[in-house]
Amino acid sequence: MFPEHERILTAIDVGTNSIHMVVVRIQPSLPAFTIIAREKNTVRLGERCKQTGHLTEAAMERAIAALQRCQELSKSLNSEQIIAVATSAVREAPNGREFLQRVETQLGLWINCVSGVEEARRIYLGVLSGLEFNNHAHIVIDIGGGSTELILGDGQEPRSLSSTKIGAVRLTNEFVSTDPISSSELQALQAYIRGMLERPIEDLQAHLRPGEIPRLVGTSGTIETLATLHAKEHLGIAPTPLHGYTFSLRDLREMVSRFRRLSYAERSHLPGMNDRRAEIILSGALILQEAMTLLGCDSITICERSLREGVIVDWMLTHGFIEDRLRYQGSVRQRSVLKTAQKYRVNLPYSERVARFALSLFDQTQGTLHAWGTEERELLWAAAILHNCGHFISHDAHHKHSYYLIRNDELLGYTETEIETIANLARYHRKSNPKKKHESYRSLTSKPHRRLVDQLSPLLRLAVALDRRQIGAIKQVTCELRLDLREFRLHLYPTNPGDDCDLELWSLNEKKSSFEEQFGVKVVPILESAIAGIKG
Repeated sequence: MFPEHERILTAIDVGTNSIHMVVVRIQPSLPAFTIIAREKNTVRLGERCKQTGHLTEAAMERAIAALQRCQELSKSLNSEQIIAVATSAVREAPNGREFLQRVETQLGLWINCVSGVEEARRIYLGVLSGLEFNNHAHIVIDIGGGSTELILGDGQEPRSLSSTKIGAVRLTNEFVSTDPISSSELQALQAYIRGMLERPIEDLQAHLRPGEIPRLVGTSGTIETLATLHAKEHLGIAPTPLHGYTFSLRDLREMVSRFRRLSYAERSHLPGMNDRRAEIILSGALILQEAMTLLGCDSITICERSLREGVIVDWMLTHGFIEDRLRYQGSVRQRSVLKTAQKYRVNLPYSERVARFALSLFDQTQGTLHAWGTEERELLWAAAILHNCGHFISHDAHHKHSYYLIRNDELLGYTETEIETIANLARYHRKSNPKKKHESYRSLTSKPHRRLVDQLSPLLRLAVALDRRQIGAIKQVTCELRLDLREFRLHLYPTNPGDDCDLELWSLNEKKSSFEEQFGVKVVPILESAIAGIKG
């Protein structure tokens, strides 16, 4: 059943070139959303220090000022929540986390950094919200300042998602020093782009079905600028909106040929071109030209919805506003976790038992020992499923290996902070408790997520203890909180009535200290016998 009342929500995309914001009104009865405001600020966050790769002080200050303006506009429109995501510039910079902490401290705004593949998934959701695919194969290309995303889908689950480290700002900074560009720099730039795109495009084409001829859809400021320039030249005026406008590869090649002969000042005077875009348009146009050539696509159609709208759709899916269309996305997290478990040869029946115990403990202590909700419950489930994946590397210190495998795997549907949280929960399922001196724990820059790890890792430890022999010896556990005695009683029901579960009881007593310290109660395991008596 859908929520009934209209909601106003804000999504912000902190990109390499620009900060984009949309404010939307969600209409649950449809379900759909209407964009009521847009804001765009070109801040060039991706103009990093060439020696260190750090975000520069000037770029960070520009970004913070732009984010503050976004906040003020969002507030004036009575938006109830801002969902902000950061992409390649922040995720690659050595001081990216420091920048996010600074934004949180100065503005009280929490920004989630997303992986390249997760960015591609949300771009796909955004395009689907504005374009009918009719079960026909579509390739979506989004050329950003720091990366280019390629997606193949037909309106159902995406068949291919990729993110490549080529973007209009990145390539201009790294390859272009002449004005107009010299022939040698142009050749080097083209060759680099082609080399970077060959592998992801081959992977994408491998997911096309025999005889399929996909339609190419373009999003992002670079492609919209190219469409505007094309329309003004061929029609005399750019249509508003640009959504659905099409131009050919042949026309694109003519534009690239013209751009390469013009200086920056001359490009900036072209109708429909602003100064900041004129700096980077040649690199962006070359990315599109090489991609269309390798894909064998003769034309491209504009879609004005992209990552920020995808953030809105993802929120609607997570909060139950969308059930029928895109219903597969509701389980994208679960499928991604299970795929990772399979990849690292996790004993899934065992992990599922641990997850069931962890969620049972979570549910039975919710509202009494903790106040976490559905979203945090999902993170605990993922950590329980993957807690032992470090065995793929080695038994010794496998909890630390689990952290690194989870942290560096691309779990779809999760933000970087959520992945960091899952990895930390898995890391602390055994051995020492979370400590600030641990690098993994320090990587959690969000205080609420550190608190989450502090409180939920003890539950995961107890869940692991409940299946110590990994044979499902315990069938069920019920919790009894005796606040008068400061006791937390665990009533254990064995699967086999004749099993004394000594190893599980021993393990519970070994692992209960972190739970006791965190919640200030004494854990008392009680094995319920098959008859009515109590043993142990």
